[in-house]
Amino acid sequence: MLLSLSMKGLDMGSELLISVIGSSECSDEEAQFAEEVGRELARRGAILVCGGLGGVMEAACRGAASQGGTTIGILPGNSRKDANRYVKIPIVTGMGYTRNAIVAKSGQAVIAINGSYGTLSEIAYALQSGVPVIGLDTWSLSRSGEEDSSIIVAQSPAEAVEKALALAKV
Repeated sequence: MLLSLSMKGLDMGSELLISVIGSSECSDEEAQFAEEVGRELARRGAILVCGGLGGVMEAACRGAASQGGTTIGILPGNSRKDANRYVKIPIVTGMGYTRNAIVAKSGQAVIAINGSYGTLSEIAYALQSGVPVIGLDTWSLSRSGEEDSSIIVAQSPAEAVEKALALAKV
């Protein structure tokens, strides 16, 4: 039986979904950035999508939850229990890192906060699909020695959210 999110008071068709990506382990500064991104997304009425685990993902969810926001965690494993405690809607995939494609493509924009190679793969999936990527202290790209400006740089969490919402593909 399919879960109808509109029955739970969520009309997924009219809400903006913004993916927040980053490492499952992060510094205090990265966690502060992620938490502020989550708070600001919730204040602006966006639904936060992430990988559902710790680090940047947990901090972003904590920020969104503190403002009553909705958080969706696309989990790599086989158990809802793997989700951080701030994930409101856990989605179990059993797909490991392959779930990165789902995280990246579920958002109408992506905010990347620092990150390792898993984050880089999510950036690639998003860009390949035409989903705008806003970077906050994250990867930069170059091609044939020339800078590739596909990742839109933000200097602060508030700027990252503003750019993501402005560029979100409806």
